[in-house]
Amino acid sequence: MKLLPAFRAGNGRAARFDAAPWLAALALFALLALTTRPALAMKIQSVKSPGGIEAWLVEDKSVPLVALRFAFEGGSAQDPAGKEGVANFITAMMDEGAGDLASSAFQERLEEIAMRMSFEDGKDWLYGSVEMLSANRDASIELLKLALNKPRFDEAALERIRKQLVANLVYAERDPDKVAGKAWLATAFAGHPYARHANGTPETLAAITRDDLEAYRKRIFARSNLKVVAVGDVDQATLGKMLDDVFGGLAAKADLAAVPKLDGIGGAKGGKTVIDMAVPQSVAVFGLGGLARKDPDFIPGFVLNHILGGGGFASKLMEEVREKRGLAYSVYSYFHPFRHAAIFQGSVATKNESIAESLDVIRDVLKGMSETGLDATDLDNAKKYLIGSYPLRFDTNAKIASQLLGILQDDLGIDYVDKRNALIEAVTLDDLKRVARRVLKVDNLIVTVVGQPTNMAKGG
Repeated sequence: MKLLPAFRAGNGRAARFDAAPWLAALALFALLALTTRPALAMKIQSVKSPGGIEAWLVEDKSVPLVALRFAFEGGSAQDPAGKEGVANFITAMMDEGAGDLASSAFQERLEEIAMRMSFEDGKDWLYGSVEMLSANRDASIELLKLALNKPRFDEAALERIRKQLVANLVYAERDPDKVAGKAWLATAFAGHPYARHANGTPETLAAITRDDLEAYRKRIFARSNLKVVAVGDVDQATLGKMLDDVFGGLAAKADLAAVPKLDGIGGAKGGKTVIDMAVPQSVAVFGLGGLARKDPDFIPGFVLNHILGGGGFASKLMEEVREKRGLAYSVYSYFHPFRHAAIFQGSVATKNESIAESLDVIRDVLKGMSETGLDATDLDNAKKYLIGSYPLRFDTNAKIASQLLGILQDDLGIDYVDKRNALIEAVTLDDLKRVARRVLKVDNLIVTVVGQPTNMAKGG
């Protein structure tokens, strides 16, 4: 996610101080901080614009602010071969000028109206995030419309951003966490679009042209693959007009390349890769195939993972690796359902001489949970936490918009927020044991280690 324009460094823009935009920006930040609401006290409305664009809306007139979240199905999985990094590149260019506004003028306009706008990419989606003051709503919508429909992709801005992205790659290659994560994905998804380098390589970034960015925009930015959520000071009629103004000029149908669906990862076999890096501690990423979001076992799996590695200091992995043995400061795990595959993944970092033992303990915990390592107390504690903490995901308008966008993307239904806690409560101990046996197959564990671990072979 990009920094706010006023804080971006090295962009070649002249430094200046204008009190009005700063005061407006401070007002926006204050509103964002104060836009809290009673947990889950909201009505989700389904809105359809006159032009047929659908969105979800939560009205909140208490603060003069609108949070808008939207996503286009596509993401880095749609990068053309040899042009890996296009999706990431375009997200960095979306506030670099549009229409008659060159980069500096566009940034100045953002500041003048105290508008926050950012874009980011994932494997399957390209995301947009906007916050705007009600008083500047029309001006903000016009600027967003320009960014999506008429981005300039000027050569000077393109080359400046290219240099920044290449510098980011150089930095990432020195970060053991990033290297381990990228290598794990390359192993787990070998031959699949998910294995591609989402941020590109120096070679692919050098090959990307303005035409490539525009071609990606025309293929992906369309109404057919669009999901939108609005939260705040806006009613249905006004939102309908906003939707048509911003998105109505986009192509009716996206031109998405087919992405193969995977039932398993890594050829359903485990393995270990060690990447040498001169760092004082090693990082390990470990994982298995996971659960699709609409798999009936996903919610039991979610509860299972809270007990295993998603519950912080209350998790089994943290207890065994850190609390009992002092092998690592942190260890965690999670389920992540991509659109065309799903993974269970975790990570641990510790000194080079302790990483092998840490991984042995992690394997033992996974194996134990798949056999006998679950009880009713674990389940009860996990349910209480997951149900009790759920309202915290909805305590600001920005959080509500982000949460609802995820629900909309996963096609879980407009009533999912009301049903979710009951789904958690319905999970039984037998459910947990079944999912643990299904997923936690230690022999299939894929492990990538970056560092200089001792007592560890480089493969096998």
